[in-house]
Parts: sequence; structure tokens; C-alpha cells
Amino acid sequence: MTNHTEVLDALSDVRDPELDEPITDLGFVSELEIEGDGVFVRLRLPTYFCAPNFAYLMVADAREAVLSVPGVTRAWVVLDDHYASDEINGGVNEEKGFDGAFPDETESPDLEELRTIFRRKSFVARQEKLCRALLAQGRSPEQLAETRLGEVPPSETFEKYLERRVELGLDISPEAPLLVDPDGKRVPGDAVVQHLRFARTVGVSIEGNAELCRGLLATRYGRGEKEGVKL
Repeated sequence: MTNHTEVLDALSDVRDPELDEPITDLGFVSELEIEGDGVFVRLRLPTYFCAPNFAYLMVADAREAVLSVPGVTRAWVVLDDHYASDEINGGVNEEKGFDGAFPDETESPDLEELRTIFRRKSFVARQEKLCRALLAQGRSPEQLAETRLGEVPPSETFEKYLERRVELGLDISPEAPLLVDPDGKRVPGDAVVQHLRFARTVGVSIEGNAELCRGLLATRYGRGEKEGVKL
């Protein structure tokens, strides 16, 4: 029989597309109920006016994640306290797609273009974080340009970076260069410093937004970001 831990583990793979963090870590999951082969999940966001396309992606991804759990054949994911909750909940749970929930607001029914934009940003930020660690260990920018993936010591930071490469369909073989742009083009040695400076601005923006959202969520609901999940 499906248990709460299995469902929460699946939901931990769902990320806020803008913040690049799991919705479980951000405190967006407020309720989880299991009855037989059915699962009900309730989500909440930091503000009433969070962008509906971001919100829709999270609700849709959460439902897909729940349905991926063995033994689950029915899933309902409900977003509370959002100005477009009705449209989002109906679009996801009735499988209308984003264009069905918000007619004429997008040319992409599943928001794949938006998803790709944020995957590219996440890739850049994760790459910079990994490279910052390698630079602190004594590697030079020129050495980073020549480093292959198989030469990078294992770490959680490295694993996250590899995951982001996979999402973009980039090579993760041991012989693949460490430093590439989101299109998979190798970054030359004389461009490494500038490349990483830009990447750092992306990472700082993501980190700052994440902290802001944590604070807003705590203020809105009067509790810590990981508290309050009703099981």
C-alpha cells in the first residue's frame, strides 16, 4: 500500500521553476491524504499573486509526480489561496492543459518553452556553484576549461549539476567537457572568467528570490517553511 513517505519522496523531485528548489523544502506542500489508490495533495504559495504560469507548472508537475508512485492511479492536486486557483486546479486535474485553463494566453499548452528557460538558468547557476568549489580547491579558470566530467570529484553539488545537464539533453559522459553553455558548446579558456561572472549573477538572483519566498511564506502562514504538512 502506498505510504506518505513514498509520495513525499516523489514530490521532492518537483521544483519551483524559478527558485530551483523542491516544493517540499520550500514548504509549498501543506496537506497530503491517501485513500486506497487515490492521493490528495494541497499546495500553497508565498503570495496570492504568484505568476499563474509558474504556479500551473508546479501543480501539474506535482500531479505527475504523485501518479508516478507505484499503486497510485488517481491524484488530485489543489492550489489554495491564489487568485487563479480555480483555473489552475481545473486545468491540471481535468487535464485541459494551460491553454485550456487560460485561453489565448500562451502558444504552448504545456508551457515547455517557459520550463526550458528556467532549466537553462538552473543549469548555469549549478555549474557556477560547482566551479566555485573547484576554484576554491585550487583549480585555475584555464584548468576548468580543460576539465572533463570524469575528472570532477564526486559531490552532491556535482550530482545536481549532472541532473541539470540531463534535463537539457547535454552530454554527461566522462569525456565530456565540464564547462559548456546551455546549448552544449564548450567554453574556451579565455572566456571562463566572464562566463562564470555572468553565471554568478544568475545564481545570486535565484538564491535571493528563494530566501524572499521563504520569508513571505512564513509571514503569510505564520510558520516555518517545513512545518505544517497535514498527513
